Amino acid sequence: MKNLLFFTAFLFSHFISYAQDKSPYVLYNANGKKLSYKKMIKVLKEKDIVLFGEYHNNAIAHWLQLEVTKDLKQSRDLVLGAEMFEADNQEPLDLYLQGRLSAKGLDSNARLWKNYPTDYAPLVNFAKENKLAFAATNIPRKFASLVSKGGFEKLDSLSAKEKSWIAPLPIAYDAELPGYKKMLEMMGGHGGPNLPKAQAIKDATMSHFILKY
Repeated sequence: MKNLLFFTAFLFSHFISYAQDKSPYVLYNANGKKLSYKKMIKVLKEKDIVLFGEYHNNAIAHWLQLEVTKDLKQSRDLVLGAEMFEADNQEPLDLYLQGRLSAKGLDSNARLWKNYPTDYAPLVNFAKENKLAFAATNIPRKFASLVSKGGFEKLDSLSAKEKSWIAPLPIAYDAELPGYKKMLEMMGGHGGPNLPKAQAIKDATMSHFILKY
């Protein structure tokens, strides 16, 4: 069985430490107890799906992502996935992994984030070198924007091809989920009721493409 290691936006399992020993990170388990890196890897090896949260511009998080990926690869095959790649960019990503598209070509065709060269390219190149699949999981941002402005109904007019890049419609949506309610609170009402719906279609789409593997 393969592990699917997915990189996304929230920091679940590690925090920067400013202790006197200057350790670059500290790991905790679900009960708030410190966990050694070796123990963490042992636990993760038994999981089918690993969600690795991050602050997008945190260098330590990105370094740790690569180290975890390398260590998990030693014992089993992996499929990687990332929020930063939108589903309609799967083709150029696959071409790059197959050696049929240059790094410059990937940059031109896949709407890469500004920090891709330093923070995500090492993971993609590791997948390329080890012949691993890498899933482009996120909804194209223009479709999430449609939902943010006009609700889920705006997706009904998409073509069949465009709908293949998002989760099957309609998606289940619960406006009372704490994360979505908190999102509205943080925006002070400026985002409107469709803002958490845009996040929900992102969440559903990323889940959909993760589970395809």
